[in-house]
Amino acid sequence: MRVNKFVRYFLRFFIGICLFFAIFIVSYIGIIYFSTNIKFDKNKITSSKLQVFIYDKDKKPLKNTYLSGQFISLSLIPNHTKQCFISIEDKDFYNHNGLNYKRMIAATAKNILTLSFKEGASTISQQLIKNTHLSRDKTINRKISEIKLTRKLESTLTKDEILEYYLNIIYFGDNCYGIQDASIHYFSHPATKLTLTESAMLAGMIKSPNKYHPIKNTNDCFKRKNLVLNQMYNDGNITKSCYEESVKQNIEININDNFNKKSDYAESAIKEAEEILKIPEKSIAIGAYRIYTYQDTYKQSALEKCIPEVDENYSMISMNAKNGHIEAYVQKAEYNIINLARQPASAIKPSLVYAPALNENIISPSTMILDENICINGYSPKNIGEKNYGYVSAKSALSNSYNIPAVKILSYVGIQKAQNYLNKQNIQFDKNDNNLAIALGGMTKGISLKQLTNTYQTFANSGKFVEAKFIEYIIDRNGKIIYKNNDTEKTIYRDDTAYLITDMLRECAKNGTAKKLKTLDLQIASKTGTSSISNNNLDAYNISYSSSDVVGMWIGNLDNSPTSIVGGGLPTSCIKAYLERIYDTNKPQPFIMPNSICELYIDTLALNEEHIVYEANDFLPERYRSKQLFSRFNLPQKQCFDSITVPSIKLEASAKNGIAYLSFNAKEQYIYDIYKIIDDKKYLLDEISCKKGTVKTTYPIDDNKKIQYVVDVKIKNFQDERILEITSSNVVSLFCSK
Repeated sequence: MRVNKFVRYFLRFFIGICLFFAIFIVSYIGIIYFSTNIKFDKNKITSSKLQVFIYDKDKKPLKNTYLSGQFISLSLIPNHTKQCFISIEDKDFYNHNGLNYKRMIAATAKNILTLSFKEGASTISQQLIKNTHLSRDKTINRKISEIKLTRKLESTLTKDEILEYYLNIIYFGDNCYGIQDASIHYFSHPATKLTLTESAMLAGMIKSPNKYHPIKNTNDCFKRKNLVLNQMYNDGNITKSCYEESVKQNIEININDNFNKKSDYAESAIKEAEEILKIPEKSIAIGAYRIYTYQDTYKQSALEKCIPEVDENYSMISMNAKNGHIEAYVQKAEYNIINLARQPASAIKPSLVYAPALNENIISPSTMILDENICINGYSPKNIGEKNYGYVSAKSALSNSYNIPAVKILSYVGIQKAQNYLNKQNIQFDKNDNNLAIALGGMTKGISLKQLTNTYQTFANSGKFVEAKFIEYIIDRNGKIIYKNNDTEKTIYRDDTAYLITDMLRECAKNGTAKKLKTLDLQIASKTGTSSISNNNLDAYNISYSSSDVVGMWIGNLDNSPTSIVGGGLPTSCIKAYLERIYDTNKPQPFIMPNSICELYIDTLALNEEHIVYEANDFLPERYRSKQLFSRFNLPQKQCFDSITVPSIKLEASAKNGIAYLSFNAKEQYIYDIYKIIDDKKYLLDEISCKKGTVKTTYPIDDNKKIQYVVDVKIKNFQDERILEITSSNVVSLFCSK
């Protein structure tokens, strides 16, 4: 009884809450519906020739920024093409007044349950309004404005007119707006000749042109095409036999590369504007927005001229070293690849491995790493050619791109800690990237060339990251600035870390994998990378920078077919040609060493024998000193005299035919004085220095005399020229009768 009473109270409360929210939502919708000041503009729908206005850094307009907008009459479009779009997008198109209330109620219910507004339930009429009048924001305000404008659209145009403009405006990817553009681009023939399967493919694409792209995502594209055909069959628009035949039928994609071609820079800038404004390119053109970029026409021309004809795809980008402004960009691909993610290979090592290790004071450039066969949790990396190099410095390991030392260093830093450095530079890792293979660029999804090059800009900018951008600002048709790049800096590494990486990468450009750059008469830091599977090269990189410019290049094939190109080859040659052009008359300034860096002499003997970095002490001869760079936060230990290990020395001697034969083991840094002792007096025979290993000497012995021999070991203080005796050998006695 009490339970039933409780249930009744609960139901009343629940119903009351639902009514409250229902009244609130209805009232809210009503207020927005009647108060919104957005107006229906027929010209936004019927405009044919549109242009996106883009300007370079000198405020001069870029060429070839028209949207072709080739208009085709509805009467010329095949019936099966029109029906494909209606079946998959809006079955009741000819029966409703622009709004499908059943779908809207279902979508609204789902949005309320999920506390979001992701479900759209859009009709063809609503999609036409969204693509010409509204932003991409998924808010209830925008949705209500969409409803209001859709009702106005339906009262202004006929159904056939709406469908005609819809098919001439919707976006199909690859800068294609409208069914005519899409047909010519993907199939190299006009929309009048579209087959059923071609039409189904295009109708399937518009939900997500990138996800269902026939080249980038072939499998998803064809699954979506078959879904459209299935809807056609279920709607009674094609027969079963026609459906079954069409599903099995292959589509020949015949890309027209020259169709509606903008410059690579302009197209990339437009993509950035789409992300900023959250509207498609067509809406940018309709809205008469003006996009002001950082393009440097001289550098753009230089970039275009430095690349020879190659069969492979490529992209090349040049940005300002201090602020990340993208000043030039070129590519060769069937679609815009500015955001294409690929395996970064060894080009990721500086930012993911070495810079974090330096910044965490785990290594210095002089730190010795044993390059040996290893297996860590089942992972056994190999160097190129499967060769091991023994103990190598971190600087040498990076400049020569040895793999095993990179994996070891990442294990010292920790995967998550290393990834955090790149996370701060807007690079995300997949959950499956929790392994040491990422040290060599083995990422699940990869990163784009723009992102990769941007990480090197961080080094060139003293460890401060600025997100790379094409666009400086955007203004609307009224001249109001609606977006401005703020160039916000974010400190990622200390300035000493950035400088040490730069110095290590300068070695790579001189004597390492990027040594093609060594003849350039300027300071350049560089790193190469080559990804491969089963000894087949797939991606080749070079990223290089001076104090003023950062330039990166990728070469590969979008279909992942093998290439013979390696990072130290053509990518490095192209970057060299580019740098020679832009620095022909105006060379960049040298890199400035910060106060957090100091130069110290290290003990190369200890380095070679013990593989430990020590600052050279006062007793170390000049020939065993090497000047190296260190962070003031991670200085090497200095061996004082008291800590020097006194070498034990054993003198061995024998006599034969009046000759004394002496031998002992020597070390290079010590001075060895050989004495003979007669009647307790010492007589110097030899002073030996700069010797390593077994030293053998001979001396004549006076007849019928007993002679003793001893070796005194000394060390020289090279600061004040003092000689200190630190030990003596055993005394040996010889007697020889001729």
